[in-house]
Amino acid sequence: RLDATAVEAPSLETLASMQKLTAPAAFLDSVDVFIFDCDGVIWKGDSLIDRVPEVLAKLRAMGKRIFFVTNNSTKSRKGYKKKFDGLGLDVQPEEIFSSSFAAAAYLEQTNFAATGRKVYVIGEVGIEEELDLIGVPHAGGPSDKDKAPDMSPGGRLAIDPTVGAVVVGFDRHVNYFKIQYAQLAINENGAEFIATNCDAVTHLTDAQEWAGNGAMVGAIKGCTGKEPLVVGKPSPLMIDYMEKKFNLDRSRICMVGDRLDTDILFGKDNGLKTCLTLSGVTTESKLFSPENAIKPDFYVDSIADYLM
Repeated sequence: RLDATAVEAPSLETLASMQKLTAPAAFLDSVDVFIFDCDGVIWKGDSLIDRVPEVLAKLRAMGKRIFFVTNNSTKSRKGYKKKFDGLGLDVQPEEIFSSSFAAAAYLEQTNFAATGRKVYVIGEVGIEEELDLIGVPHAGGPSDKDKAPDMSPGGRLAIDPTVGAVVVGFDRHVNYFKIQYAQLAINENGAEFIATNCDAVTHLTDAQEWAGNGAMVGAIKGCTGKEPLVVGKPSPLMIDYMEKKFNLDRSRICMVGDRLDTDILFGKDNGLKTCLTLSGVTTESKLFSPENAIKPDFYVDSIADYLM
């Protein structure tokens, strides 16, 4: 697997094979299915990126299938449907895949509900709503946002012995109580450590980058010494699920995203075409930096370039 921190400079052959898309017709003809990331591609914060509705309308008119796959776990698929609606985008619920859904899908595939155990959530309502849909009981999440452990002499935090998994997603109210609960569940209960994603930064607003779920996952890694099972991009879980459910041909799918180490790596690791958009967290200088070894097949300033 390629590593975004690798120091080997890309070869001239690699650079030559990476094209800035200036005449999109042949590229569009080669793709039947577009998988779009959301933050930094479709929107930033709560603001649509310019000309996105026109792009999606053009692709649908051409008969392309469109899916949206986001590592942001704060919303469920239902929550994302509401956001798309609020931005005036006509998107069907079955076209939306979030890392909160991926976490629930993994637990469903492993028959977690049959164990009778529950999940402790570091994260927001999106994870809880997806767990409810598969009948898995859970604790933590928003209900623990104002809790603090007893750290007076002799103080201890008692945890539910039935917690069998800890799911760590982006949490704007992460606190020491949640971190301590998670480490006890993993270290003492033997609970499975699951991360929705490890994104370093995210777009909470369109004004600046904000610390992402990598910060929350890093805290739990630090106090447990364990690596999580990651279910969001670049993990293959979601593309495996989509391929089977919708009978997709990977050679005719393009992953479009703004992150090299999640979106583009997800595409390259899983046999998809890849297109990086510079409308999010990745700049052209970062893309061509000698420290970056993850190279998309194409790149654009934004997906509005598909309209040229």
